[in-house]
Formats: sequence, structure tokens, C-alpha cells
Amino acid sequence: MTTAVPNAVPAPPPGCPFNAEFLPPNLRKHVDPAAPVPLRMMAAKSLVPLSPSDMLGALYMLTFDPDAGVRDTAAKTAAGLPDKILGSAVRDEEVQPPVLGYFLGLLKGKEAYAEMLVLNASTPDDAVADVSKDCSAKLAEIVGQNQLRLLRHEDILRNLCVNPNVPVSLTDNVCDFAVRSGLVLADVPQMKTARIRLFGPEAAEAPPDPGPTAEQVLQEFQEVAAEDAAPMEEGKRLTLAQRVMKMSIAEKIKLATLGNKEARGTLIRDTNKLVAVAVIRSPRITDGEVLTCAANKAMMDDVLRVIYNNREWTKNQKVKLALVKNPKVPLTITMKFLNSFRDAELKDLARDKNVPAAVQSFAKKLHEKKTAPKKQG
Repeated sequence: MTTAVPNAVPAPPPGCPFNAEFLPPNLRKHVDPAAPVPLRMMAAKSLVPLSPSDMLGALYMLTFDPDAGVRDTAAKTAAGLPDKILGSAVRDEEVQPPVLGYFLGLLKGKEAYAEMLVLNASTPDDAVADVSKDCSAKLAEIVGQNQLRLLRHEDILRNLCVNPNVPVSLTDNVCDFAVRSGLVLADVPQMKTARIRLFGPEAAEAPPDPGPTAEQVLQEFQEVAAEDAAPMEEGKRLTLAQRVMKMSIAEKIKLATLGNKEARGTLIRDTNKLVAVAVIRSPRITDGEVLTCAANKAMMDDVLRVIYNNREWTKNQKVKLALVKNPKVPLTITMKFLNSFRDAELKDLARDKNVPAAVQSFAKKLHEKKTAPKKQG
């Protein structure tokens, strides 16, 4: 006889890419395939007290439910959610990417929500590529403004170029940017036209010296492919840095996504913000790398912004402490974090000469306020 483990995370329904760990422990039973159907049906009908973001995740999980009635009800509820739930949830970068992708497909006809989802950095690139085929000109413009997505996922540009709603001026601008960034798409006529426009007729088939590709670098240096690869020798690291310098922006972004910690360590120092942000947004980035970036006083503002806006990373006290000590982090963000610090931490910061003066002063005031004897009423 097996004993149930209290608050254990139930196995997800077959096909669902994540489990119910994001839900409050007492409400996970509502998406557990082993729970009675009426319990799951309650969540499928949106009758369970969940936050808007958790509601989206639960409904998505229930579209994989073994019971057809639960699946159909969850899909119907998801398609008809009110604005008070959708308005905040589709903007939330902490929602699981597959959930955001599902809702973008579901809501692509509702312009306001589609825009929010396209602007959400956690929405998967392939979902954005899918809507780019036939979205409105307005949504296409928003898609085209996200330069990192364009270079990271080539099908977005391909689909914008065949979308009948997209004006020629937009595809020209997007293709010009892509060509300048070193993207080579032989199958897209507009890219060939852009190459000729920028580099002359001799560049019809390829731009002048595009440099090494991410695939070539990954083959050349086995140490930058696998996450468990042995540390690189200093000589090889120098050679890698020289090869990376010759790469186009587009290929650096691919390497930031496909490469390991060694590759990311080289690319995070790149002067191009798209490359550096591609590193910090890599799905393979580790907590240790995030902490190192947060503590780096020379780190690019755009990278720090991604870190301090990520609720999951800032739950880590070490990351918060590193951000507070970093003079490049805005004081408004620092003050928000300091309010959650313990007395001992505030006391240390107030005495730390390596901390910005304004942070030192604010930490001292907060510490004095928290430790001041309470007046007797």
C-alpha cells in the first residue's frame, strides 16, 4: 500500500510539457489526471480561486486532460476568458512559454490581446512566427520591431514576407535590418533585393564575407556545444573570442541560444545589446551566470533590466543583493528590493564602502527605522 505524499506535485497529463508546480499546493488536485473528474471540471469551468496567470496555466494543462469533456470545457473557457483575467495574465513573463504560445494562437483574432502576447518576451518565437503569416499590418509592425526575435527565429521574417497584409515598406525595412545583421535567407526574394539595395548587384546571392556561422563555431570548438564540456584552455578561449568577433550579429545570437556556458561567457561581453540580451534570455542560462551578470558593474543596462524584472530570479536573495550593490541598477529598483531585506543585511549594506552612497544612506535609514524602539501608547 502506497501512502500519498502531502503537497506532492501530481504527474502532468500525457503530452503536457510541464507539471502543476506553479499552482498553490492545495489547488493542484484540480489539474491532476488521477483526481475525480468533477474536481478537474471545476477548474475547466474557471470555478477555482486562481490568480489570472495561474488560471491560464491550469486551463492549458486541462486541454491535455484524459477526459474529453474536461478538455473541451477547458478549451471553451480559455477562448472566452474575460478581460479582468486576460488583461494581466497575457502580459506576465512568468507564465509558462507553451501557455503563452497556446493563447496567442487562440486570441490572434483579438488584436489587443495578440499585441500583448507578441510583446511578451516569454511568448515562444514559433508562436509569433505562426501568427506572422496572416496577422494585420498593425500587429506585423509590432512583430517587425522586435529585432532579437527576427534574428533568433528566421521563420518570423519568412512569414512576414509572404503575409498579404504587410506593406512593402515594412518588409523592406525588416529585410534591410536582417541583411545588415548578417542574416542570409536564400529562399526569401525580398532578402536578395535588400542585399542588392545595400551592397550592390554583386551581393545578389550572398553579402560580402558574412563571417563564420554558429554551426561552424560549434563544430570547430566542441567545448562550446555541450553544457557538461570541460573548461576551455586559455589559448583556445582566445581563438574562440577572435572567431566570435568575425561573426555577424545574427550568427552571434544563434550561438547565444545554442552554445553552452563558455559561449555565453564570451558573448555576454559583446558590445551589441541584441547579442548580450540573447545570452541572458537563453533558455540554457544558469542561476550562477545570472548572479555573475547581476554583480558585474560593467554589465549592459539592457541585461540588468532583464534580470531585475524577472520575478523568479529576484526571489534569490544573492541575486537581489548583487543588484542592490550594482551602481548601474536604477535607485527606484534598489529601494524596492531593500524594503524586503532583513535587519542584519541592511546593517551590512549601510557599512559597506563598495555600495553606492545613495544605497548606503537608504539602507541606514531603513535599518534605523526597523530597529527603533516602538513608542508606548
